[in-house]
Amino acid sequence: MRVAVVSDTHMAHKAVAIPEADVLVHAGDFCGRGTLAEVEAFAAYFRAQPHPYKILIAGNHDWPLERDAAEAEALLEGCGYLRDSSVLIEGVLFYGSPWQPRFLDWAFNLDRGELLAAKWRAIPDETDVLITHGPPRGIGDLCFSGDHAGCDDLLARVREVKPRYHL
Repeated sequence: MRVAVVSDTHMAHKAVAIPEADVLVHAGDFCGRGTLAEVEAFAAYFRAQPHPYKILIAGNHDWPLERDAAEAEALLEGCGYLRDSSVLIEGVLFYGSPWQPRFLDWAFNLDRGELLAAKWRAIPDETDVLITHGPPRGIGDLCFSGDHAGCDDLLARVREVKPRYHL
């Protein structure tokens, strides 16, 4: 199975060259300003991609999926939207979650601690491919400030689950 992964396109997704693959994954931040119109435009683009399977999660700029979840999710019908949920594709279990430790007060932020840890405990033990918008602590999480924005609890859960891939 070939998987193509993109993230943080911020409404510039039409400019991204996406290779052929069996599964297309967008790992969040497809919105620019965070409007329902952007969700609708992205959904039409995403559905039109030639990949047999398409999966996406929300990112910290995808406000409509947090603030107006029911309306925004309805716009994503047929796009394979995962929010703390999974999908089995050809025997491979994909699980996606948009949450991250509070960072600049964006969408899908939770304070570090029990609420965020509970989100990570929900990741099924049998997950093959984990998709999160925020990284585990110490892995690709170094900010310009020198701080690490990643999550310790996510790192602990990834070490328990041992997915084949973490996107």
